[in-house]
Amino acid sequence: MTQAQPIKASIFAVFQNLGTLALLAIAFPFNCIVVLPLLLWNFLTRPFSKQAVLNDHPKNIMIVGSRMTKTLQLARSFHAAGHRAIIVDTDKYGLNGNQFSNAVAASYTVPDPQKDLAGYIQALRAIAKQENIDLFIPVAIFSVIYFDSNDKPVLSGCSESFHFDADITRMLDDKFAFAETARSFSLSVPKSFKITAPEQVLNFDFTNEKRKYILKSIPYDQVRRLNLTKLPCDTPAETEAFVKSLPISEEKPWIMQEFIPGKEYCTHSTVRDGESRMYCCCESSAFQVNYENVDHPEIKQWASHFAEKLGRTGQLSFDFIESADGSVYAIECNPRTHSAITMFYNHPGVADAYLGKEPLAETLEPLPDSKPTYWLYHELWRLNEIRSLKQLQTWVKNILRGKEAIFEFNDPLPFLMVHHWQIPLLILDNLRRLKGWIRIDFNIGELIE
Repeated sequence: MTQAQPIKASIFAVFQNLGTLALLAIAFPFNCIVVLPLLLWNFLTRPFSKQAVLNDHPKNIMIVGSRMTKTLQLARSFHAAGHRAIIVDTDKYGLNGNQFSNAVAASYTVPDPQKDLAGYIQALRAIAKQENIDLFIPVAIFSVIYFDSNDKPVLSGCSESFHFDADITRMLDDKFAFAETARSFSLSVPKSFKITAPEQVLNFDFTNEKRKYILKSIPYDQVRRLNLTKLPCDTPAETEAFVKSLPISEEKPWIMQEFIPGKEYCTHSTVRDGESRMYCCCESSAFQVNYENVDHPEIKQWASHFAEKLGRTGQLSFDFIESADGSVYAIECNPRTHSAITMFYNHPGVADAYLGKEPLAETLEPLPDSKPTYWLYHELWRLNEIRSLKQLQTWVKNILRGKEAIFEFNDPLPFLMVHHWQIPLLILDNLRRLKGWIRIDFNIGELIE
């Protein structure tokens, strides 16, 4: 890197952050025009409105990952069923917009477990005892650690954890180990190889392979995960240059996976003792911020069979590919809540799917009148990609037929505070540090750097 490059990057970061803050400032009064009258209306009509459900046995639910829309959705679902939702996140995301929701009984921050695991565990246990937590649901994707140094759940002895144990979590998080486990369950997955050194790829004989391959980091890599370079490249030199540009090592293994062209899908399953109690399926893409439930029996059967064979309690988010001949293959699994659960915004059974112990008559799926969910500020950002009247008509149609994932008429404040409090504070912090970002993810409430 030349001496001028860091200076150019810093200058770009300043303009990027200031420009984005200016755009959010322009949107702010329009947001207020919608939210503030609703707040006043809800305040004035509260004495005459239908009261929240009274539950004979209310539970205290701790949901970790305050900054994310899926946390807000779960909090609303538990609140609607008469339970208390307590949300928690690391200090960096303590000033989040979801804490202003009517559905949130309390909001706390804890130290970043990657920097202070002991402090994180101590703080989380203190909150659990103070709030008398009955159920612990970790939804956060990367920064929240669920186990202590002895592989015990951090809230062991304090509350039930709706999460897999340490060994199962590691297996599901490991793309190669997951593929091998699914194959042992007689389920279809792409051909895969674990890669711990570039030479394994460079010495691989691609001659008789029917399909190309892609490389994916087994430890989560939020930037390179979108790189779908097909191997082998056009020339051996290009293949070598690409492979050696990746941080492949024993400590950071990769998976070389058969690339199967086709249609992508994603799913969410809430599972208790192997029973799939809640399930949804959507068409997918690399950067997914639109969710519409689809009926795909083969994928549902795959996900249900895996959950049954696993026989544990937790949450499973699968990524699938459907090939041209109609065969479905699971590409990877994330053992945590999927943002697709925003499609359950009007389903009364979500709380029981997590809390109930008796088997359900059938797996819960989004209601027939559930609308596709989207994030309005993502859609506004996409306006600059529209190049034709037809594209604009499609954009308008998607807005009119869908539901904004954060916005609720009877709980409008998070819609204002996520976009004009939480995100601007993160941008200001990046501005202070002269750091840029790749994109803003309003769904998970983060700047992807």
